[in-house]
Amino acid sequence: MRLKSDFEKVHGGGKRIADSFFSMTFRPNDLGAPRLGLAVAVRTAGNAVARNRVRRIVKESFRLAQHALPAVDCVVAARARIKDAPARELRLSLDSLWKQVATRCASSSRG
Repeated sequence: MRLKSDFEKVHGGGKRIADSFFSMTFRPNDLGAPRLGLAVAVRTAGNAVARNRVRRIVKESFRLAQHALPAVDCVVAARARIKDAPARELRLSLDSLWKQVATRCASSSRG
Protein backbone atom coordinates (compact mmCIF):
# COMPACT_ATOMS: atom_id res chain seq x y z
CA MET A 1 0.00 0.00 0.00
CA ARG A 2 1.27 3.44 -0.84
CA LEU A 3 -1.70 5.80 -0.85
CA LYS A 4 -2.51 7.86 2.22
CA SER A 5 -6.20 7.03 1.74
CA ASP A 6 -5.44 3.29 2.01
CA PHE A 7 -3.59 3.83 5.29
CA GLU A 8 -6.45 5.98 6.61
CA LYS A 9 -9.03 3.29 5.76
CA VAL A 10 -7.05 0.67 7.66
CA HIS A 11 -6.49 2.89 10.70
CA GLY A 12 -10.08 4.12 10.65
CA GLY A 13 -11.86 0.78 10.58
CA GLY A 14 -9.24 -1.86 11.28
CA LYS A 15 -8.44 -4.15 14.17
CA ARG A 16 -5.19 -3.72 16.07
CA ILE A 17 -2.78 -6.22 17.55
CA ALA A 18 0.65 -5.56 18.99
CA ASP A 19 3.63 -6.94 20.82
CA SER A 20 6.79 -5.33 22.14
CA PHE A 21 8.33 -4.79 18.66
CA PHE A 22 5.44 -4.11 16.28
CA SER A 23 1.94 -2.74 16.18
CA MET A 24 -0.21 -4.15 13.38
CA THR A 25 -3.52 -2.77 12.17
CA PHE A 26 -5.45 -4.81 9.64
CA ARG A 27 -8.70 -4.65 7.75
CA PRO A 28 -10.25 -6.97 5.12
CA ASN A 29 -10.05 -5.79 1.53
CA ASP A 30 -11.95 -6.68 -1.66
CA LEU A 31 -8.86 -7.27 -3.77
CA GLY A 32 -8.50 -10.99 -3.11
CA ALA A 33 -4.91 -10.68 -1.86
CA PRO A 34 -3.17 -9.30 1.22
CA ARG A 35 -1.35 -5.96 1.04
CA LEU A 36 1.31 -4.48 3.28
CA GLY A 37 1.89 -0.92 4.46
CA LEU A 38 4.85 0.13 6.58
CA ALA A 39 5.25 2.87 9.17
CA VAL A 40 8.82 2.99 10.48
CA ALA A 41 9.58 6.36 12.05
CA VAL A 42 12.98 7.96 12.64
CA ARG A 43 12.18 8.41 16.32
CA THR A 44 11.36 4.72 16.62
CA ALA A 45 13.98 2.94 14.54
CA GLY A 46 16.77 5.45 14.14
CA ASN A 47 18.71 6.50 11.05
CA ALA A 48 17.97 5.48 7.45
CA VAL A 49 20.12 2.35 7.63
CA ALA A 50 18.25 1.09 10.70
CA ARG A 51 14.84 1.95 9.24
CA ASN A 52 15.61 0.19 5.97
CA ARG A 53 16.83 -2.87 7.88
CA VAL A 54 13.49 -3.06 9.68
CA ARG A 55 11.60 -2.55 6.42
CA ARG A 56 13.53 -5.35 4.72
CA ILE A 57 12.81 -7.74 7.59
CA VAL A 58 9.08 -6.90 7.57
CA LYS A 59 8.79 -7.18 3.78
CA GLU A 60 10.54 -10.55 3.72
CA SER A 61 8.38 -11.86 6.55
CA PHE A 62 5.25 -10.69 4.73
CA ARG A 63 6.44 -12.30 1.48
CA LEU A 64 6.78 -15.65 3.23
CA ALA A 65 3.49 -15.36 5.17
CA GLN A 66 1.20 -13.83 2.53
CA HIS A 67 0.01 -17.19 1.19
CA ALA A 68 -1.45 -18.07 4.58
CA LEU A 69 -3.16 -14.69 5.00
CA PRO A 70 -6.67 -13.80 3.87
CA ALA A 71 -7.36 -10.71 1.73
CA VAL A 72 -6.42 -8.01 4.23
CA ASP A 73 -4.64 -4.67 4.24
CA CYS A 74 -2.00 -4.67 7.01
CA VAL A 75 -0.16 -1.64 8.30
CA VAL A 76 2.88 -2.61 10.36
CA ALA A 77 4.31 0.07 12.64
CA ALA A 78 7.62 -0.28 14.45
CA ARG A 79 7.77 0.30 18.20
CA ALA A 80 10.62 1.68 20.29
CA ARG A 81 12.16 -1.66 21.36
CA ILE A 82 13.00 -2.40 17.74
CA LYS A 83 16.32 -0.50 17.86
CA ASP A 84 18.27 -3.08 19.87
CA ALA A 85 16.48 -6.23 18.72
CA PRO A 86 18.23 -8.91 16.69
CA ALA A 87 16.67 -9.85 13.36
CA ARG A 88 15.75 -13.34 14.58
CA GLU A 89 13.55 -11.92 17.36
CA LEU A 90 11.86 -9.55 14.92
CA ARG A 91 11.09 -12.42 12.54
CA LEU A 92 9.61 -14.51 15.36
CA SER A 93 7.51 -11.55 16.46
CA LEU A 94 6.19 -10.99 12.94
CA ASP A 95 5.43 -14.69 12.45
CA SER A 96 3.33 -14.63 15.59
CA LEU A 97 1.47 -11.50 14.46
CA TRP A 98 0.75 -12.93 10.99
CA LYS A 99 -0.76 -16.02 12.62
CA GLN A 100 -2.94 -13.82 14.83
CA VAL A 101 -4.16 -11.88 11.78
CA ALA A 102 -5.05 -15.11 9.97
CA THR A 103 -6.95 -16.57 12.92
CA ARG A 104 -8.74 -13.30 13.73
CA CYS A 105 -9.88 -12.83 10.14
CA ALA A 106 -10.97 -16.48 9.88
CA SER A 107 -13.02 -16.24 13.07
CA SER A 108 -14.64 -12.92 12.08
CA SER A 109 -15.61 -14.19 8.61
CA ARG A 110 -17.42 -17.20 10.09
CA GLY A 111 -19.65 -15.03 12.27
